[in-house]
Amino acid sequence: MVVSAHPEASVIGVKILRKGGNAFDAAVATEFALAVCYPQAGNIGGGGLIVLRNADGSVDGLDYREKAPAGAFRDMYLDENGNVIDKLSTGTRLASGVPGTVAGMISLHEKYGSLPFRELVQPAIDMAASGFRITAAQAESLNRMEELFNKQNSGQVSFVKEGDWIEGDLLVQTELAATLELIRDKGREGFYGGVTADLIVEEMKRGNGIISLEDLSQYIAVWRKPVETDYRQYGIISMAPPSSGGTALIQLLRIVEKYPLAEWGFSTLRSVHLITEAERRVYADRAEYLGDPDFVDVPVEALTNPLYLEARMADFNPGMATPSSQIYAGAVAPYEGEETTHYSIVDSEGNAVAATTTLNGGYGNAVVVSGAGFLLNNQMDDFSAKPGYANIYGLV
Repeated sequence: MVVSAHPEASVIGVKILRKGGNAFDAAVATEFALAVCYPQAGNIGGGGLIVLRNADGSVDGLDYREKAPAGAFRDMYLDENGNVIDKLSTGTRLASGVPGTVAGMISLHEKYGSLPFRELVQPAIDMAASGFRITAAQAESLNRMEELFNKQNSGQVSFVKEGDWIEGDLLVQTELAATLELIRDKGREGFYGGVTADLIVEEMKRGNGIISLEDLSQYIAVWRKPVETDYRQYGIISMAPPSSGGTALIQLLRIVEKYPLAEWGFSTLRSVHLITEAERRVYADRAEYLGDPDFVDVPVEALTNPLYLEARMADFNPGMATPSSQIYAGAVAPYEGEETTHYSIVDSEGNAVAATTTLNGGYGNAVVVSGAGFLLNNQMDDFSAKPGYANIYGLV
């Protein structure tokens, strides 16, 4: 089974399974395919996270999120008066972190793959070179983005054509196909070194971006132990920090577990009120405590301790919303947009992959690396431009 945001990518994943590949092979093929046929979030210029379960029951997690370039500094998005410069952390080359997707797929394949790597990249190459038929939603999205693509790029890009895009139009990405061929033939060096790395750095120079050849050569994806819990009769496996989702999910499930949600019913006033109040407290903790474990201590065990969570809900009033001013380090749950995509894969042996991949914002910063054909992320907006200043997702 392969479930993704685009049928072309799902079909490619299924073909890998039918060819004898495992779920991890199919994940690599699906991820590269999404970089071609789902450009608003699928990528090789962004990053992602994977939680996996092997057929023997063992679990693992892979962090291939983008990383801040070595040249990044605290006040890089502020003017001389300490004010945040509009769109500097989202709509410029300075908004890009070091991409992690290619390193992540190589790491996944090296540890768990069974088919040759080149066979997993080839379907994406073929689709990029020959083109694929866009959906109605993609046509609308590309037409809406045309002005920004033209503004961000000096040359012609594949996502812009004469006239409007319509459903069924063929989208061909010749430069992206060539970049994928380099990855197929040279592996890591095909992206983080050689021609592609040079093109990324040249793109940085066009707009004061700061990703360097050293940043690219030093990028590594990191294997991390997933966070786990039980919820009623189910076992839950999720991603560890730097992703906040796994820890937040465990907090939320442990908070609501003692309440009779099934009896209350789906989307009833009582159920929605409880979950909303729990989420508000969880997101307050997220803003205060969660970060990158490579740089800060993240108190996951303390945050998910049942006694701590019981204390967090001590002021819960089933008949009244808690004033935001009384939820310390407050941050209510943000609007959830469509800028990130997820795919899930299970093979016949019982291996399972849950992967989330992103350019951060939809189409990242809309900058296409000239000569390489792929979009760059605007992941640096995940950092706070200044204390208390919300990013594009409303998070501080």
